[in-house]
Amino acid sequence: MTTFNIPESWLELNIGDIADVIAGGTPKAAELDNFAKSGTAHAWLTPADLSKYNKKYISYGKRDLSQKGLDTSSAKLMPKGAILFSSRAPIGYVVVANNEISTNQGFKSFVFTKHVDSSFAYYYLRSIRDVAESRGSGTTFKELSGANAKKLPFILAPLAEQIQIANKTDELLAQVDAIKTRLDAIPNILKRFRQSVLAAAVSGKLTFAWNQNNSKVKWDRDIIKNISSKIGSGSTPKGGKSAYRESGVMLVRSMNIHFDKIKYKGMAFIDEAQAKKLDNAKVHEDDVLLNITGASIGRVNIAPTELNGARVNQHVAIIRCNKNYILPKYFRYQLSSPATQKWILDENYGATRQALTKGMIEEYKINLPSIDEQIEIVRKIDQYFTFADQIEQRVKDAQTRVNNLTQSILAKAFRGELTAEWREQNKDLIGGENSAEALLDKIKAERESIQITKPKKKKKKNSTKKKCE
Repeated sequence: MTTFNIPESWLELNIGDIADVIAGGTPKAAELDNFAKSGTAHAWLTPADLSKYNKKYISYGKRDLSQKGLDTSSAKLMPKGAILFSSRAPIGYVVVANNEISTNQGFKSFVFTKHVDSSFAYYYLRSIRDVAESRGSGTTFKELSGANAKKLPFILAPLAEQIQIANKTDELLAQVDAIKTRLDAIPNILKRFRQSVLAAAVSGKLTFAWNQNNSKVKWDRDIIKNISSKIGSGSTPKGGKSAYRESGVMLVRSMNIHFDKIKYKGMAFIDEAQAKKLDNAKVHEDDVLLNITGASIGRVNIAPTELNGARVNQHVAIIRCNKNYILPKYFRYQLSSPATQKWILDENYGATRQALTKGMIEEYKINLPSIDEQIEIVRKIDQYFTFADQIEQRVKDAQTRVNNLTQSILAKAFRGELTAEWREQNKDLIGGENSAEALLDKIKAERESIQITKPKKKKKKNSTKKKCE
C-alpha cells in the first residue's frame, strides 16, 4: 500500500479510514463583498497562497471570506490542526492550519481526530507527494479527486511515537534549512567577490605589485573614441520579425548578450539580402558587444568565432578595439566593472533617457594601462573568476544534495529509522493500550460518535401551494 517498509508495530491503511476529507469552495468573484481583507474575517486559502510558502503552519491567505462569502459558497471552516493539501495546480502543497480556516476548491484537506499528531500527518503527506500526483487525473491539469484522496495511503504509528517522529523530523529539517540558507547566500557573496576583482583590476590595485616589479608605467586615461576603430549599432530588418528566417545570417539582439555567455537559444536569422543592408553592423571576431537599451542595458561580452559575420540590431553596439592600445578582453572587463556599470545606469535613469548613444560611448573615459599590464590583468581576473566558478559549481552540487536530503529524512522517518532506538527503550508506549491497533479503535469510536451526534440537515419545505379548483 505504501512505499515504505514499516515497523511491525505500525499499521498501513487509507487516509479516509481515519480522517474526514474536506473539499473547498469559492463564492462569486464578481461580488466583492464576498471577500475581506486578510486577517479580518474567515481565513481562506488558494493553492497560489502556498506558492513558495515554506512554513509548516499557516494562519491566512491573501484574502479572507466574509460571512456572506462563506455562507454562499461550498467553502467550509476547518479546525486548527487540519492538514490542508492542494489537489490541483499543483497537487501536493501541504500546510497545517494554525487556526480555523477554509479553502477554495483546489484543496482536499484532512481533519483527523486528536489521536493523530498534526505534525506527523503533515510530514507524512509531504513524503508521499509523488504518490498523490500519480493518482491525479485530467488533461489540462491533473487533479486529485475526493475519492482518490480518501484512498491515499497512510501510516499509523502509536501516538507517542508519532510525536517523537515529528519532533525528530523538525530537528533534522531545521538543520537542513540552516545549511540551505548558508548555501543560498554564497552566490551573492561570489557576485560581490567578482565585482571587487573587477574594481581592483581597472583601478590598478590588482596588479600594483606586478607593475612595480615590471614596467612601472603610469596608467593613462583616454576616451573610447581614441582607442577604437568602430563604434556603431544596426537596425531591425524591414518587416520586423516577419523578416526572420529559420537559418541564414545571425542577427544578434540584446537577449543574446549576457555577462557570462553569448546565448544562442532564440537567435534570430536573416537572409543574405537583408544582411547586405546591414553590412555596417557586421560583427567581427573579438568585437566587444554592448547592450545599449532597455532592461539589459550594460550587459557586455566579446564576439566569439561563431559570431563572425553576424549582424546586430539597434539595441546592440559594436565596439572594435584598436589592439595597439587596448585588448578586447581588458575592455570587456572595464565595461563590466562597477564604476562603468554605475555610469551606464546613471546616464539612463528616468524616462527621458532610455539608451546609450554613440556620442556618449565615444566620450567615456577609461583607465588605460600598458598592453603588458592589460595581459596580466586579464590573466588574474580569469584566474579569480575560474576559482569563483568552481566554488559556484560546488555550491550547486551541494544544493542538489541538500534538497535530496529532505526527502531522504522523510523516507527514514516513515520507515521507522529515526525512532528505532526510541522504540527499543519505550516498548510500553507502543504496545497494549498504547499500540497502533488500540489507537485505531479509539479513532473509529470517536469518528462514529461524531457521526451519531451530527444534526441531520432539515429538508426544505415545498413553498408551492396547490391552487383551489
